[in-house]
Amino acid sequence: MPGKQLSVVVTRRLPEVVETRLKELFNVTLREDDTPMSTDDLAAAMASADVLVSTITDHIDANLLARAGENLKLIANYGAGIDNIDVSTARQHGIYVSNTPGVVTEDTADMVMALILGVTRRLAEGLRLAQSNDWQGWSPTAMMGGRIKGRRLGILGMGRIGQAVARRAAAFGMQVHYHNRKRLRSEIEATLDATYWESLDQMVARVDVLSINCPHTPSTFHLMNARRLKLMKPDAVIVNTSRGEVIDENALTRMLRSGEIAGAGLDVFQRGHAINPRLKQLPNAILLPHMGSATREGRIEMGEKVIVNIKTFADGHKPPDLVVPAML
Repeated sequence: MPGKQLSVVVTRRLPEVVETRLKELFNVTLREDDTPMSTDDLAAAMASADVLVSTITDHIDANLLARAGENLKLIANYGAGIDNIDVSTARQHGIYVSNTPGVVTEDTADMVMALILGVTRRLAEGLRLAQSNDWQGWSPTAMMGGRIKGRRLGILGMGRIGQAVARRAAAFGMQVHYHNRKRLRSEIEATLDATYWESLDQMVARVDVLSINCPHTPSTFHLMNARRLKLMKPDAVIVNTSRGEVIDENALTRMLRSGEIAGAGLDVFQRGHAINPRLKQLPNAILLPHMGSATREGRIEMGEKVIVNIKTFADGHKPPDLVVPAML
């Protein structure tokens, strides 16, 4: 759309520097409070805007896309994941979808390692004890966790984030194993010193720590189901910073309670912020409020990518981070 100042609607509050830049470049409508739009508000925005800047809390399905106005030609998603958008239907309506890949890689990999250490060293339990009136001081047998050096780490999903986790884990002396839809090239495997498992079942049964780093798609929904969780060793731990739907949360909760799995570190949950109440009660689970990408640097970089995608589109070109339905 060269020569036209685009009408842009942003569905959530973004970092101030990002909002300022959007106002400088476009005819932008910003969100006044940091709450998700209702379905009707989202539909109204899609009916009026040329570009919608969405986030993972906006569920844009076929019904909403049918209510979009003729001017809406780009949904610039603020985030790498796009399972909240029906991309195929959007393209059928002539609407491009872009995302912000690669920005959260390092931040999310840092969080994976934080959760691995947090669960194996029982940091949450130690914090609660230190802040209570029950701590009687140091003891040779108190609060014993486990050493991660020498442990087998299984990475489910060896994309950008999975590989960043592998590099960090190697620095901690962990043995890196992985399962992926496609095996990595031999030179990448060698660089990461990573062992590929064609069978997810076999890998899950042999690792000490399992890190979930794959996206949520129809084929990965409950990929870690009750049967597969039961394959894990009783002293193994599981960490998920990807999407909650990949794990059967009810089955995981039961196994954590019964001691069939030693611990879990979860930054995402199957029902968003509606966490299973029984999961909240478990001392061997560290639960975080979707903080994996929550760094100032990362969130600003995400905004910069959104702006580049919109600006490129405004100049009459396809956004550089265009999501292609066939790739999903």
